[in-house]
Amino acid sequence: MQVNISGQHVEVTPPLRDYVEQKLKRVASHFDKITNVQVIMKVEKLQQKVEATLQIPGGEVVANAEHEDMYAAIDALADKLDRQLKKHKEKQQSLLQGAAAR
Repeated sequence: MQVNISGQHVEVTPPLRDYVEQKLKRVASHFDKITNVQVIMKVEKLQQKVEATLQIPGGEVVANAEHEDMYAAIDALADKLDRQLKKHKEKQQSLLQGAAAR
């Protein structure tokens, strides 16, 4: 899994980068077919925003989160990605089970 982390109007410090990578490892533990991850951190006025795009076979998963604290925004983003990947995985499994039942 290749991870690209960039910042707009914010410096991506090593502790911030480590925190993002740690959260992405947790997300990747639920779905092991992630090929590429693009994370963009932004600061707009008083809101810290984080956007992530995960490339997976058959498409991509996109999530956004914002909070007053960058670390809280990253936590919210990881939770959203986690839910979306679980849903995607369940859809795949139900499609495979439906095809096998025919």
